[in-house]
Order: sequence, then C-alpha cells, then structure tokens
Amino acid sequence: MRVSSTEVQNSFGKYLKYVELNEEIIVTKKGRDVARILRCEKNDSIMEDAAEYKTSSGWVTYEEYIELVEASEQRFELIDGVVYNLAAPSYAHQHIIHEIHGAFYNWFKNKKCIPLTSPFDVTILKSKENICVVQPDIIVICDRENVDKNGKYKGIPTLLIEVLSPSTRSKDMLKKLDLYKQCGVKEYWIVDPQNTQIYVYSLENNDISNSKAYRKSADDYVKSDYFEGLQVSMNDMFE
Repeated sequence: MRVSSTEVQNSFGKYLKYVELNEEIIVTKKGRDVARILRCEKNDSIMEDAAEYKTSSGWVTYEEYIELVEASEQRFELIDGVVYNLAAPSYAHQHIIHEIHGAFYNWFKNKKCIPLTSPFDVTILKSKENICVVQPDIIVICDRENVDKNGKYKGIPTLLIEVLSPSTRSKDMLKKLDLYKQCGVKEYWIVDPQNTQIYVYSLENNDISNSKAYRKSADDYVKSDYFEGLQVSMNDMFE
C-alpha cells in the first residue's frame, strides 16, 4: 500500500493498524518512495497467523473495509465491525479443501447448484449498519442469478464450509456460526484437521435445527443433511 507522507502523518494510527494486519506501508513524498513501515514479527513463521483490526471507535464500517481491500493485495474478512487478516493456509488445510471440492464438483455437476472455493467474497447484510464480508473455504450457491455483472455475489449460499486453523478456530466456530444461522444459510460444515472430525450444522429460522459430529475413527463418510446423497470420504480428507 502506497500512502503519501502527509496522509501518514494525519492518520498514523489508522495506518499502524493496517501494519498490524501484515500490510506493508510504502510512504511517498513528491511521488518518490521514501520509507517503508513493516510489522515486527515475534517469530519467523506467519503460517496461518491472523490479526484483528478495530478502529478507535471499536467498529470498522463497510466503507472503511472496502478502502482497505482496494489498497491491499492481502485478503481480509469483515465480521461485526472487526477486520480479520487471512494469512496463507497450510498444506493440510488445502488438501482437505481439494478433496471436498473434488467430491462436490462431481456430485453437483449438471445440477442447479455449484461449489466454489476461496477466495470468493460473500457479502452478508445483517443490517444497514452491519455489512459483513467473508471468504469461506468452500461455498455452494444455488442462486447464480445473484451474481452481478461485475462478478460479485450478493446472494446467500446454501452450504458453507470452513476448515479450522489454530488462529481461526474461535472465529469459525462461534462468530461465523452465529453469522450464518442469522442470514439464511441452510448448512454449515466445520472441519477440524487437528482432531480429524467434522461438525455438520443444519440451520433454520436463525437457529441450529440439527447437528452431528463425524469422526475419522468412527465414520467412513461425512454426509450432507440438506443435499441427500452428498458425501465425502473421511479417509480422503484426513491423510
């Protein structure tokens, strides 16, 4: 992100928060790059590290979020006024997504619904003042008419899947579950690589209508409750 020295001086706190989200700030003066502001790392690895950003008012607006996204090459989510940085996932994380999407692709082929993988923005309007933007690991959309002429999706996915990492565990299991059950999502899968299990939540009327935990040690397949016949091999996901 390139910012003029005057702008940095006037809004230093704002750009310091961007740095905390792993955003590199290049300071310019009279059109020349004169300085770089970087985040100090506690260790050499930032794999699946995550940072949160709130403004001094404690709430990031949708407009402020868009400003950040448009000025950055990194990926972010906005949930209830908090911005979350999405860092690079691990091999195990990506392998699970690959296996699930492969099974979904074959099952949904020539059907109305389509599975997609991240990065793909899902914009959720909880209220006029609370617009959330998430990038689930896998989504299934059955309302392709809600993709606008710019390729932006403004609908509600039928099924969403998140693969847990140490830094996203709380967000995916609590904040996103609460968000998805409020906005009309029908089914939500939470994949836990550490414990080789998957939670499947059926969502209805802003609440959880049914839930089931699938474990590699006890189940051969994880099965969708909403899409009858849709299943994925547990052994294929958890090597």
